[in-house]
Amino acid sequence: MNWTFTGALALLLWLAGCSPALNWRTVPLPGADLSVTLPCKPDHATRTVELAGMPAELAMAGCEADGATFAVSHAALADPARAGQALRHWRAAVLDHLGASAAAAATDTPYAPPGTLVLPEAVRTVAQGPHPDGKPVFLQGVWFARTAGAQLRLYHAVVYTRTPRPELADPFFAGLELAR
Repeated sequence: MNWTFTGALALLLWLAGCSPALNWRTVPLPGADLSVTLPCKPDHATRTVELAGMPAELAMAGCEADGATFAVSHAALADPARAGQALRHWRAAVLDHLGASAAAAATDTPYAPPGTLVLPEAVRTVAQGPHPDGKPVFLQGVWFARTAGAQLRLYHAVVYTRTPRPELADPFFAGLELAR
């Protein structure tokens, strides 16, 4: 009887790990030289933004699963000398959108996956801000850059959740793979 209960519990835990809420898949991002592992089928969009005082075409892919929003964005700039300035500007814009208290309390750790530029502005950030409904929202995001020929490619990946969920963010960030 005890083995049956233990076996049934193990089966339920295994099935929970295979939950369709987190159907991880590798998605290539056209024009980004990047593949990303997402737990859901992404939507795609583009828009023109300002990065480091220059207009940039920002391409985004994102989806929602298991109470979390996952997104990856990328852009190209013609001037590699502006890498740090552009990453700093991009991070500040995201945190400002989350709220002034989030920007002030954000914590950063260096983030430089293989093949990227080692810059002080290439970071993994954790922050908390208010959601429009008044409940907290947690951000775990990364910003990094690389050169591709004479061009600079900038990247940002983020997970938004209602509670801290590193068990979602860690595999998401680990699944960011640059083309060689």
